[in-house]
Amino acid sequence: MRPTLTHLALHVPDLDACIEFYRRFCGMRVIHEREGKGSRIVWMAEPGQEHRLIFVIMPGGEARHLADDDYSHFGFAVDSHEQVDAIATEAARAGCLIWPPRQEPYPVGYYCGLRDPAGNYVEFSYGQPLGPGSEAMPIP
Repeated sequence: MRPTLTHLALHVPDLDACIEFYRRFCGMRVIHEREGKGSRIVWMAEPGQEHRLIFVIMPGGEARHLADDDYSHFGFAVDSHEQVDAIATEAARAGCLIWPPRQEPYPVGYYCGLRDPAGNYVEFSYGQPLGPGSEAMPIP
């Protein structure tokens, strides 16, 4: 059997703020919560993806301070340009928009970027050969 990516585990400075961010902007939900090693541990997933890929978030991390030209990020696909624009508008109101919507050549597509409460960058894209419905798209 080959290895399968199942989760990303993150220590964050404000657990509740991160839970709210991933609920609000990414549509994720808490699927498991427990006390472990003296702190609250939360598993979050997109609906229907609970057995595929989850975020495990735990308190106690330091905020990340990424440079403006650092493109390390978590990437989420959306269904349209309009969804990218709507997320960017909401993020601008919330003060967490870092990359306004922009179009890049294939395979990057149309995207915007947000900063989560822990300082991680989160991209929302349309037109990449990744995500739901992309199985028919070629990857160069």
